[in-house]
Amino acid sequence: MAAIVLATLNARHAHAALGLRYLHANLGELEADAVILEFVIGNQSEAIAEQILEQHPRVLGLGVYIWNVDETTRLVAILKRVAPELIVILGGPEVSFANDAPPICALADAVVCGPGEIVFAQLCRELLAPAGAGCDAGPMAGAGTGAGTGAGTGAEARARPRTAAPRFIVAPWPDLAALAAPYRLYDDHDLAHRHIYVEASRGCPYRCEFCLSSLDRTAVPFPLAPFIAELARLHDRGARAFKFIDRTFNLKVDSCRAILEFFLERIARDPGDPVYLHFELIPDHLPPALRTLIERFPAGTLQFEIGIQSWDAEVTKRIGRRQDNAQAESNLAWLRQATTAHLHVDLIVGLPGENLAGFAAGFDRLCALEPHEIQVGILKRLRGAPIDRHTQSFAMRYNPNPPYDLLSNQDIDFPGMRKMARFARYWDLIGNSGRFAASLPHLLGSAPFDNFMAFSQWLYAATGATHGLGPERLLAELRQWFSRLDCEPRGADGPPCPGSTGTARSRREAALAALEQDLERFQRIALERRGQNRAARLRQARNLGAEPTG
Repeated sequence: MAAIVLATLNARHAHAALGLRYLHANLGELEADAVILEFVIGNQSEAIAEQILEQHPRVLGLGVYIWNVDETTRLVAILKRVAPELIVILGGPEVSFANDAPPICALADAVVCGPGEIVFAQLCRELLAPAGAGCDAGPMAGAGTGAGTGAGTGAEARARPRTAAPRFIVAPWPDLAALAAPYRLYDDHDLAHRHIYVEASRGCPYRCEFCLSSLDRTAVPFPLAPFIAELARLHDRGARAFKFIDRTFNLKVDSCRAILEFFLERIARDPGDPVYLHFELIPDHLPPALRTLIERFPAGTLQFEIGIQSWDAEVTKRIGRRQDNAQAESNLAWLRQATTAHLHVDLIVGLPGENLAGFAAGFDRLCALEPHEIQVGILKRLRGAPIDRHTQSFAMRYNPNPPYDLLSNQDIDFPGMRKMARFARYWDLIGNSGRFAASLPHLLGSAPFDNFMAFSQWLYAATGATHGLGPERLLAELRQWFSRLDCEPRGADGPPCPGSTGTARSRREAALAALEQDLERFQRIALERRGQNRAARLRQARNLGAEPTG
């Protein structure tokens, strides 16, 4: 049983909620009275409610995000029906703007807007103070409280009635040096099976209007020495996969160097037990001091997420994004050629003023740099994001439902956006998956966007599906596509000519031979995984056999 439950619905089990751990770590004397419960979207709301109420909580803190707001709304509605005495406090980016609040806020007792580590603890102290204890009026004064211990317990709710509207509480920016670090709250299962999220800094100095971080005043670092000590403790406990959530990891060169040097030292200590590190980089800021360190990392240890978003200088200026395209291009080329880092580079479809031809030119420009992944994202109108100021002038029409993706604008009509949504999905399955490394160049040819768009439209016409297409099905469809290769102009029955040299027959034979290489790799990987799974089952059987029978 716990007086306070901290919960959220993660997109996947592998995603451990860093925000909940921050709240838990900063509860002070109430930490022992709190428990974290993490769920995954797609689980039955009634089952989640049951597990929460089994703790008999008096306060429930819920993290609300774009990927879970619909299911969390259903969850809160159920909880308020069966346990109305339960105090529900919401937090997270999806509920941080009172003037653009989603329906879930009307169901809650309070909503914390902004970083909640300090305010949430204050709320809990007020709510859990004994009756007549003389607790000073805090952030929840006038809002509902309750001491019921959950549904079915027979406990009577006490204290003030819940107000008709939720209380929105704007949390001040905390002193990062004063916050308790959350990393000790990752348990052994987290360290072994989940992404370990960490942050060396909080906030962002840039003003990209599609991003909520554009509202931050700047990037503020955590004290460096204590942070590296936390990394050391995590590594000593067995953590090997670290995902840094900093928006601008390479902004401060000295702290970036110190962190990279820490991990290089750990790798050198035991090269057979490497780490995996994920950082988000500013594309046009890669000074020699960082390049020298990045070059030293072995293959498989570094992944960089790099936002280009658009190569069009007018478009990026319009949305408040500062970017030196020539320097960004040079840095990407160097990373690809001189390092083993895995490059995941973002482009956004639908930015105000960029039509499909402009996006296509940017896609081809990025393809020429050969990053390992190109994330083709559809523009979203995040609640509170300044991108909303372009809605009228560019006829931006967004989906009213999460994830609030763009449906059309003055430059791209609805059918065009639907084609791009399918393009993005198929690109993830084929271009980004790494499964089609040999055949992808034959698919893209000398005009990557046009050729992949032609394939995307053909694939959708042939299958009518964007999901449920496994690797074997995609191989079969690619074989059919390559088998029809000719030099007919685009729009003819067959696929377009992917290159400008060679006969149709030679191109067809080369593409099919490349596809066979991908098939052979599939089969080899499948056999290896089958062997690994069998070995894991044998280990499990041996472990079970070694246990005492009682």
